[in-house]
Amino acid sequence: MRAAVVRTFGGPEAVEVVEREVPEPGAGQVRIKVAGATLNPVDLGVRGGFFGGEGKELGLGWDVAGTVDAVGAGGSWSVGERVVALYHGLTKDLGTHAEYVVVDADAVAEAPVSVDAIHAATLPLNALTAVQALDLLELAPGQSLLVAGAAGAVGGFAVQLAARQGVSVTGLARAGDEEFVRSLGAAEFTTAPGAGAYDAVLDTAVLGEAALEWVRDGGAYVGVRPGAHPGSVRGVRTGSVSVTADGARLAELVGLVDEGVLTLRVAETYALDAVAEAHDRLEKGGVRGRIVLVP
Repeated sequence: MRAAVVRTFGGPEAVEVVEREVPEPGAGQVRIKVAGATLNPVDLGVRGGFFGGEGKELGLGWDVAGTVDAVGAGGSWSVGERVVALYHGLTKDLGTHAEYVVVDADAVAEAPVSVDAIHAATLPLNALTAVQALDLLELAPGQSLLVAGAAGAVGGFAVQLAARQGVSVTGLARAGDEEFVRSLGAAEFTTAPGAGAYDAVLDTAVLGEAALEWVRDGGAYVGVRPGAHPGSVRGVRTGSVSVTADGARLAELVGLVDEGVLTLRVAETYALDAVAEAHDRLEKGGVRGRIVLVP
């Protein structure tokens, strides 16, 4: 099979498409024939060596939508089922940017029935990050939340999920994104938040310490870079989300897609053989929605 890997760190040109043996599922695992796999900013970080792994061949890709192709011993899935999954891991030999991928069975959920595999591929990493970040904030209905980067993939899901929980959401994004962010369920929109104005901030824009100014004394801040959150000030509880694979939670998010609660956005699609071009496009910025690789 073909798979995208990096063997030396660098720019988009460092990504190679190579031939590898089709992986075999072990006990409690399934093999998925990939129909769509999202390119995320974390893949650019892996390619650039941000997460280590020097001297190793590293696979790329976390999200996958496709069809169960083989099942290991004790597996609860059946060949032919349409599924989505999160394949967690920063320094893995093979990722989802391949024709086949093996994942743990408990990381898998049935695919949404209301969208195609290309759109479904945009769900796992970004939606699980959003919902697990909201878990850390522990907000009650009626409390106020500022989502920084509300027009982005994680931020957009966070706006929709928090609004559904009865949280009063304000979206922070570029002025041109106001209509879109409000359509997601944000009660308010801003390009210049007030100091101490919110019970919590979810910082999907990776603003860091600057975003603490907008949290009230004793409030909460959560970022999306694991371990990179700022220290506490004024009694503000700070933390960061380190996303984990969770098939049961992913199944709940799939249900919200089919209910029309969550919006899946595909910006562009690229063939697997054009993965270096896809990296270049994402790195240039200005992408609304996700880039999806199609083997």
